[in-house]
Amino acid sequence: MSEAKRGPILGFFRGVWSVLTFFQQLVFNIFFLLFLLFAFVFLLAIAASPGVQPIQEDTALVLDLDGRLVEQFSSAPVDRVINRATGQAQPEIQLRDLLRAIEAAREDKHIDRIVLLTDGFSTSGFAALRDLATALREFRDSGKQVVAYGTDLEQRQYYLAAQADEVYMDPQGGVLLEGFGRYRMYYREGLQEKLGVDVHLFKVGEYKSAAEPYVLDAASPEAREADLYWMNDVWQRFVADIAQARELEIDALNAMINELPARVQAAQGNLGQLALDEKLVDGLRTGHEFEQMLVERGALDEENQTFRQIGLDGYLMHVDRPHLGPDQRPKVAVVVAQGEITYGEQPPGTVGGESTAALLRAAREDESVKAVLLRVDSPGGGVFPSEQIRREVELVKAAGKPVVVSMANVAASGGYWISMNADSIYADESTITGSIGIFGLWMTVPRVLEKIGVSTDGVGTTPLAGAFDPTRPLDPNVGLLIQSVIDRGYAEFIGKVAEARDGTPAEIDQHARGRVWSGAQAKERGLVDELGGFQAALDAAAKLGELGDDYVVSYIEKPLTPFEQFVVNMGKSSRTEGLLRVLAPTPLMIDRETLATAERELAWLDGKGRSPFRAVAHCLCAY
Repeated sequence: MSEAKRGPILGFFRGVWSVLTFFQQLVFNIFFLLFLLFAFVFLLAIAASPGVQPIQEDTALVLDLDGRLVEQFSSAPVDRVINRATGQAQPEIQLRDLLRAIEAAREDKHIDRIVLLTDGFSTSGFAALRDLATALREFRDSGKQVVAYGTDLEQRQYYLAAQADEVYMDPQGGVLLEGFGRYRMYYREGLQEKLGVDVHLFKVGEYKSAAEPYVLDAASPEAREADLYWMNDVWQRFVADIAQARELEIDALNAMINELPARVQAAQGNLGQLALDEKLVDGLRTGHEFEQMLVERGALDEENQTFRQIGLDGYLMHVDRPHLGPDQRPKVAVVVAQGEITYGEQPPGTVGGESTAALLRAAREDESVKAVLLRVDSPGGGVFPSEQIRREVELVKAAGKPVVVSMANVAASGGYWISMNADSIYADESTITGSIGIFGLWMTVPRVLEKIGVSTDGVGTTPLAGAFDPTRPLDPNVGLLIQSVIDRGYAEFIGKVAEARDGTPAEIDQHARGRVWSGAQAKERGLVDELGGFQAALDAAAKLGELGDDYVVSYIEKPLTPFEQFVVNMGKSSRTEGLLRVLAPTPLMIDRETLATAERELAWLDGKGRSPFRAVAHCLCAY
């Protein structure tokens, strides 16, 4: 009787278990079949791929600049391939790839012109932009043509487009030259009065303004003075470069910019016609009309019914093909330090004290490397990781290998710290540098807790025990301790700069105190040695290494794993990219640019739990 009663119950659970087992096997088999399909399509694509085809005559190199210009990619190789296939992140374009392609195309008899597409292009500064502009001008000087096109042209896009022989824009587009501005949000009232957070700022240097938003309601007079000083210098150069490229009078261009609202009104709101009338562009054409113009000028690609062309990735595969084997020539090693300077091992796009020092160490220990170029694009960060990298620079020099620093868009505060001991420092005239200063920030929240009826109490074995508990008010003696550490950090900073730059701490202090300078202004004050872009710094490194013209440039980066290399190579195939687009996860609807901005603004606050407070050499000097 009991067996009969248990029979239906056991049968039910056995049935449920069978269903679960069936679905488990079904899901596993589906994934297994997808994997087999993935492998089959990939192998088929490889088998069917014709490889790198010879470039035909009268081919245009199309540089579609839909992405952010960077010194190095800020994500892992596998992530880049998937993001590119799914559109989950704004694509990035490495400056080195563009420069390499333009230089090769200049000497390539099969490339007759460069077509520059500026839609979606962005950059965080102007030093790298000027490097790119120089390469385009040299391409033009070789007798070949550059043609630019954009549907709309904001000022960074237009600066690049202006370097072309001809600039075309969609009739519905416009050119907006608005000037430079630096506006920030200030949180003092919200933090201290609304929420009850007590913010304690410790710093040296009246111009060190990175933490001002937490203790003020508006920019300090010193911050306004310093920002406007270097911004005016960069802006005047920006306008002069455009005027020279477009053969315009600087005064006329400045007048147009300053009177833009009135002129737009006079043009009845037609921004495209205004740009044409002001000679900012050479013609207004739709994308189709622009393409047909290039078909008429060049050779017809009969298969695709457009002008004969090759993109950046395809052309780089062609350029790199003869150089796949080992190169026995001596090397100039390039180490890129891009992003916030923080502790430990960090991925590309962030400067890690340990990881970036390890790259320099690898260059030092490589016998084929005869000189090192440190390319810095960083607003700084932690003092200790900055010092780790600076020490490694000294060790490279002690090994008999010259070190040249090439400052990109920003090399300020900690970015200057890691640069100062180089044999020679190169900066573009529009590089943002300096900001030699130290600060520390400490927040306490007893008033926040009081609002919800919570208090903190207890005992400690010493006066310092529990003093760094943020739920307790800041002890004045602890404030004295922190300020003493900050004072020492500043003294150490200017002392090291004085030693590296053959000056005295008093002399360096006159140009320090946290003040930001343009590259040209820094050169006048002895903070950099020469004005010039990446190529000028590279030439200097080769000269110091006594290499002549017979050397190879080698970027020192963390090597890819075999799987990463497999995925990267797969992502270069147009056939397999479509498969990735199907198999990769659907992108989340998140404002990634907003998240990225917030992350950059707050990254320097992350102490990684190493100490209750820390000295920071950071500059919030983006514009």
